[in-house]
Amino acid sequence: MSAIDQTTQAASARHAAGLSSPEAARRLALNGPNALPPRRRVRLWQRVLMQLRDPLVAVLLVAAALTIGTGDWTDAGVILLVIVVNTSVGVAQEVKADQSIAALDALTAPHARVVRDGLQQEIASADVVRGDLLALGEGEIVPADAVLVQAAALLVDESALTGESVPVDKGADTGQGADPAVSKLSAGTVVVRGRGLATVTATGADSAMGRIAALMGSGPTLTPLQRRLVGVGRALAIAAVALCAVVLALGLARGQAVELMIVTAISLVVAAVPESLPAVVTLALALGARRMAARNALVRRLPAVETLGSVTVLATDKTGTITEGAMLARALWTPGRGAARIEGTGYEPSGRILRAGPPREAAPGADTDASADAAAATATATATATNADTYADAVALLSAAALCNDAALRAPTDRNPAWTAVGDPIEAALLAAAGKLGLDSADLAAAYPRVAESPFDSERRRMTTVHRRPGGLRVVCKGAPEALLKSGVLAESPSVIAEASRRAEDFARDGLRVLAVAQAEFSGGIPRDAAGLEHDLRLLGLVAVLDPPRASAAATIAACRAAGIAPILITGDHPATACAIARDVGILRSGEDGVIDCRRLGGLSADEVRAARVFARALPAQKLAVIEAHRAAGDVVAMTGDGVNDAPALRRADIGVAMGDRGTEVARQAADLVLADDELATVVHAAEEGRRVYANIRRFLLYALAGGSAEIIVMLLGPLLGLPLFLLPSQILWINLLTHGLPGVALGSEPVDPGTMRRPPRPPAESVLGAGLWQRILCVGTVISAVTLGVAVWGHADGRPWQSMAFFALGATQLAVGLASRARPGTRANPLLPAAIAGALALQLAGLYLAPLRHLLGTQPLTGLELLVVSVLSALGYPALKIVQRIGAGRRHADHHAT
Repeated sequence: MSAIDQTTQAASARHAAGLSSPEAARRLALNGPNALPPRRRVRLWQRVLMQLRDPLVAVLLVAAALTIGTGDWTDAGVILLVIVVNTSVGVAQEVKADQSIAALDALTAPHARVVRDGLQQEIASADVVRGDLLALGEGEIVPADAVLVQAAALLVDESALTGESVPVDKGADTGQGADPAVSKLSAGTVVVRGRGLATVTATGADSAMGRIAALMGSGPTLTPLQRRLVGVGRALAIAAVALCAVVLALGLARGQAVELMIVTAISLVVAAVPESLPAVVTLALALGARRMAARNALVRRLPAVETLGSVTVLATDKTGTITEGAMLARALWTPGRGAARIEGTGYEPSGRILRAGPPREAAPGADTDASADAAAATATATATATNADTYADAVALLSAAALCNDAALRAPTDRNPAWTAVGDPIEAALLAAAGKLGLDSADLAAAYPRVAESPFDSERRRMTTVHRRPGGLRVVCKGAPEALLKSGVLAESPSVIAEASRRAEDFARDGLRVLAVAQAEFSGGIPRDAAGLEHDLRLLGLVAVLDPPRASAAATIAACRAAGIAPILITGDHPATACAIARDVGILRSGEDGVIDCRRLGGLSADEVRAARVFARALPAQKLAVIEAHRAAGDVVAMTGDGVNDAPALRRADIGVAMGDRGTEVARQAADLVLADDELATVVHAAEEGRRVYANIRRFLLYALAGGSAEIIVMLLGPLLGLPLFLLPSQILWINLLTHGLPGVALGSEPVDPGTMRRPPRPPAESVLGAGLWQRILCVGTVISAVTLGVAVWGHADGRPWQSMAFFALGATQLAVGLASRARPGTRANPLLPAAIAGALALQLAGLYLAPLRHLLGTQPLTGLELLVVSVLSALGYPALKIVQRIGAGRRHADHHAT
């Protein structure tokens, strides 16, 4: 127990008003924002170098050097053009991705509570200035260096600054020779317990965190998917070089010129590698992050975009996620008088309390006196004596609940027309209930000033405050029934405690959260710890608080199940409360009994933990144990949370999801994803975007690798069919430039497949070429090869310009495959793709009919009949891909039902 002495109270009074708004604005203009030095800007040449370091682009650079070495400046120019186009697109997409992330950083910027003009308000941390009075509570990140002027049981985690894992006790600066380090707070540290007021001494780069940040710098990093694709690209490059060496050897064996075959082999390497892959991945991730932001899911770490697509378990808390998060006191119970029902909505302190007898109306403006009886009499000034007697017990109960309380109610304003809560929603609900009896929390605080406290924590599960009253002190304690309804704490008979426990169980089974309230009055000094006060208390009663399920919760849970994502509920609530909510929203189905009280979690096997769907009375360590049990079994877990006790689980989960509106700063900083609207449905939308990103990358790989494999096949088989040099190097490079350029990049913008969220998530360990993708690549590549070789053989047999016919067929068939790759054919979704394909086809035709391009590519114009036949055969690429996709979908469907 921490007492506030007279010196600290005097210091608090001197700072009570904080800075004035004009003075704060002046200091902000003078000293600049409270922000760390900006991340080192990546210069343009560094971005270009990063693109050129990609293994696929490195192959092109080597090919360009070898081509120049042979003196073939035309083909060298085309290769360099491919490199320039690919690098330009990649750099542009990197810049766009950085801009998207910068915008998201601004949206998820931390906030701070300060006292200005005598009023507590929430502002952006960047607007904190020297001299500001910070209001700090559990779960908040200290926004700037500061000195404490008031502290109550304050415990601060300084591991971000010092590396020490043990939190440190902090106390106010009394000016009496105490260790100055005890009262100093550093930016970036976390309030683990308690509350306090502190005066800001340094901001931004002048703070301790700012000085450390100035010594640090980090360049761009690759996401896990990008790293896997680098490995795929390296393997493809090696395979392409090996196969092209075979083409070189076959050509030389048939007597072709050495220089010509070297250039041909080099060109084939260029055509075979999907050098647009880095640009496609960057674009898909950036667009995914932007689309998630538009749907209120703010991505703090880019890898979250891709990981979301493979989530198999969604672990969610209850309050504010499954439920509204706007707590309402719905009932109360007192010993001897029984239950009463509380009416009203939201946090507005108006309504009625109903009990047998006349309903009790609020009496605005009523004052309180020095005793509960006098407070009851004053609050019932407009009621009959019988009415006052009927509600005296409720007045005593709610007066105590309002005293042992750190929340506040904010009246409607022009910007927010509803009553809102400042602080813990449950405590705010108690204040609103007290207001329905005409009790004003400010008047109560003035009549019974708080002189000491022991704040609520998740281990003790109760809060105790000490108040000065005429002739002595009053102790008020509120907390979970199981923490308070004990003979060692209460001076009540076993029968009263048993009756209160039964009533608490009844409330909990109805889905209500129950708080017990007790008090005692005594004379003498204040003990130094809570154990000295939390005994021999008189039970005032129970207050049952309702947090109703969100209207969208049931539909969201149903959408999770349809997508193969298993929802589980992890909450600190009573098992009966958790079970009632879980059944309401569909986490527990009819007949299921998957509720675990986490107090017995240590005795369960991993299989039993994974089989459960609801975890009640969960402490932070137990939340971690549930997450680890699922991850150890191979699940990909997304965890939602909002409190400081959720931060470890958010860090450990594959995807940590924090509430952006009501979540603590610790939770937001620990998360990968921040929900701006606090809606669980947004997580499902984000998972859909993650699947879309992954599907588009695989869509591009199918398109690009099928075309590349076809080019290698025709160059290998052409000589065996009597076609000595199937395509010229410049022709290969031209086809590659058209097909792998804008059409390939446009595939990264494809919309989500309509059936995506009706299929199970992909296995986490699945290769990017897994699930039958490489087989489909070979099938489609074979079709492209067959069309191209068939056209060439027919043209050669009839004495037609067979090489030009093969040139057009190879490019046009690949473009037909690209058109068939659309996720939603026949719609206007992603108009860039059909436009890019149409443009590429026009340029392919230009290669046949424009004289300058004919000279560059070595082609001849085709007659109308030849062009018609080749075009019809090239269109076979479209149905070929559709058939392959249909077969693959059928196999996935069969596998899904088999499992």
